[in-house]
Parts: sequence; C-alpha cells; structure tokens
Amino acid sequence: MQNVLVSGASVAGLTLAYWLRRNGFAATVVERAPAVRPGGQAIDVRGVALDVLDRSGILEEAGAVRTRLRGMTMLDGQGNETWRSTEMTLSGGRLDSDDIELLREDLTGLLHRQALDAGAEFVHADSIAALDDRADGVRVRFERSPERTFDLVVGADGLHSKVRALAFGPEQEYVQHLGAYLTVFSAPNFLGLDNWEIWLNDESAGPRTASCCVYPVRDNTEIRATLGFTSGPVAYDYRDTARQKALMAEKLAHVGWETPRLLQAMRDAPDFYFDQMAQIRMDRWTSGRAALVGDAGYCPSPLSGQGTSLALVGAYVLAAELGKRDGGGHTAAFARYEARMRPFVALNQALALAHAAGDHSEEALEKAKNGIALDG
Repeated sequence: MQNVLVSGASVAGLTLAYWLRRNGFAATVVERAPAVRPGGQAIDVRGVALDVLDRSGILEEAGAVRTRLRGMTMLDGQGNETWRSTEMTLSGGRLDSDDIELLREDLTGLLHRQALDAGAEFVHADSIAALDDRADGVRVRFERSPERTFDLVVGADGLHSKVRALAFGPEQEYVQHLGAYLTVFSAPNFLGLDNWEIWLNDESAGPRTASCCVYPVRDNTEIRATLGFTSGPVAYDYRDTARQKALMAEKLAHVGWETPRLLQAMRDAPDFYFDQMAQIRMDRWTSGRAALVGDAGYCPSPLSGQGTSLALVGAYVLAAELGKRDGGGHTAAFARYEARMRPFVALNQALALAHAAGDHSEEALEKAKNGIALDG
C-alpha cells in the first residue's frame, strides 16, 4: 500500500486524506497546530463541491449547521444605512440558493471525523522541515518527529505553503497581491445581532478604503468579524500577531459606527487571523513526487467565495486520479489532475478579479462553481 504524506489539516488536507483512504492509500496528515484549528469565518460550499460533500457522506450534516442569516444591511463609514436586503448576503450569496454557508470549524470538524474513521494517521504539533525526492520515495525530515519515507507528499498547507517553498521555490515567485489585507476573529455578540449581517464600507480616502463585515453565529451568541483595508504590499511577519493587530487598528482608526469596539474585540480575540488578499498562480502544481492542492497551489483569494469549493474538488480529483492505478503511476495521475483542474481554477480565479472590480454576475458564478465534472 502506497503511503502519502499530506501537509495541512484544513479543508483540502482532510478531504484528501479521506479520499486517499477510500482509494486504497495509507494517508498521514502532519499539522503544525496541536489539533484541527478552531475559529474562522463562514465559508461557502457551492455547485460541484456539494457533490463532494455528498459522496463523502456529510452533506446532510453540513446543511444542518449552516448559517441562518435572514438578510443584511450596508452602512457607510459613519454607520449610516445605505441599503438592505432580505434576499442575499455578501458573505453567502442568495438566501434561496442550494449552496451551503457554514463556519469553517464546523466543516473541518466533519471532515476530520471522516478522515479519522477512514483510518488516516494524524501527526499534530509538527511540520515538514526538508524533503529529499528520490527515485523510490520522498525522505521527509520533520521539525520534531523522526525522519520517514513516503511514496508521495502533498502540500495542502495554504497560502504560505511549506511544501510549495521546499519543492517549487520561494513564495514570492507565486503570490499575486490583490491590493488589500483582512483579519477574521470571533467575539461575543455584543452588537445584539439576530441572524442579520452588517457590512460597512468606508470610502473616505477612495473606493473600499476600509471595510467591516459582522454576522452572528451559534444561535446569535457569538459574532464573526472580518475587517479589511486596501493597500499595496506591506512587509510583515505573518506569525507576528501583535504587529498585525496594531496595523489593523491603525488603518481603521478613523472608521465610525461600532468599529472601535470591534477593534478592541480583535485585540482580545483567541482566534485572530490576518493575511493579504492574494492569489497563488503557478504553471505547475506537481513536481517529482510532490503535489499541491487547494490554496497551496491555486488560492483564488476570499474575493472569489470559492476557495473552500476549490479545496474540496481539488482534493477529490487528485485522490481519484491517483486511485485509477492504470499503469502510469503517480506521474500520469498528476498530469490528469492538472489537466482536469486547470480550467476550473482559471474560472474561479477570474471570478475573484471580477468581484474585486465590482462585477458580481450570477452567470459568472454559476460557470465557476460548476465548471468541472467529478467523474472525468
């Protein structure tokens, strides 16, 4: 039985581990965090990605924990209402859609359970330090665990992928900055929101200078907040949370409404996340015995609303191609994976750029979310 090492225990990595096991592989998942990470914003599962959840046996459970938003309000930078809707939200789209919006931690909890039940091995509080790609396998040196050899290694470790850096080269060669930064965190529902989303757009220094999105979760007991500001590339250490919080507070200090209270909640948040809006663009996602899946290889940015769906579908397709065992080995499987995923990724990365420019065409979204057949 071939053994595959998967770096990263989020949506892409957990989905891949489950489907590798279903296709007859041994799967080991290494994750830097001590457990599957909690927190995170509401994410969307759309189109063909819903079929992946269905085939994984968790579609009904995912639907049961979806968000229950009734609509949204848009505010200007001082908190004045500019419009409202009971038909859609900017975070999740049309409320009458079959798409599912749920918290990232709820989806990863379901995927983690499925991967465990399927027999995947998990190594937490560790990460890959070095890869030696040989003719007979990949010798992997970990930061803490003993060295091991695997038949294949897959990076499902996000925008700042360690596998990508080791197997393909420095991050800066592949990151396309999209002109903004954002933070996501949770807090008690001190705003008293009742299944209602609030968006604030401050344009005091130009279009979309700063923004806030807040919505309640967990039966209105908590909120998830996303704060952002537009900017060219900013030099920062993506693990220096104190500096990130200070930067966000500085950029939103002038914004009205409840923004000062949100910034204070951000300072105290146990699950603070900060990063740039960016896409990963590569001319190949496989090299030797290494491959990339999800954000590590083709992050579309949160602007697309399709990052989770790309992760689910990419992981499913990669495992399916590896599982065909048609005599071509992993080289042929990797080539088929790239050929099938390229058009789908292109549609969704283009969707993000269209959204950034203010184009929210329903037709473009439909093409993007259904732009691949699972049984290719």
